[in-house]
Amino acid sequence: MNETVAAPDLRAFMSAALRRQGVVGAIAPSSPALARALTAVVPTRGASTVVELGPGTGPISEAIHRRLAPGSRHLAVEIDPDLAAHLRRTRPWMETVHGDAADLGRLLAEAGIDRADAVVSTLPWSLFPAGLQERVLGEVAGALAPAGAFTTVTYLPAFALAGARALRRRLRSVFDEVLITGPVWRNLPPGMTYVCRRPGKRV
Repeated sequence: MNETVAAPDLRAFMSAALRRQGVVGAIAPSSPALARALTAVVPTRGASTVVELGPGTGPISEAIHRRLAPGSRHLAVEIDPDLAAHLRRTRPWMETVHGDAADLGRLLAEAGIDRADAVVSTLPWSLFPAGLQERVLGEVAGALAPAGAFTTVTYLPAFALAGARALRRRLRSVFDEVLITGPVWRNLPPGMTYVCRRPGKRV
């Protein structure tokens, strides 16, 4: 089960889940255990740039923050305006942008970011049509530095379903390497991670 979630974060999550059921895909905030698995690709040495897609109430943001070295940048892209405001209040140490991951290239350019060393995502892929999935993955691939990595989450109950299989095919069409890790049992529901490197096959 999930570890303790701060009350303000839980309230913000529940409010967003009820208000935007077509955008919030999880049934609970990500656990610290899942956050650690997702952020293992975040560099711990040297100044780096990390982009987070769909930060929600910030559990993954906290794990990224703990790994980053001084002088690094952490930019979070959140489509829900209320969650973006919540993050600005509760996580002032990161740059929160209210925007759509499908416009990632433009958002990074506006922030003065040329390339990201890591992109970490908890976007609800199962809620996205195929065209939107392809567009977001193309934006992510275009944003990554040559040695960068992209990591995202799926959930064990859905892993064998047609939608999840289709997402894996799309990931493998864009990235040369796609590793599947997990499951992380200490999450509700248990999570799996995709770790993707070397984009360029269709970008």
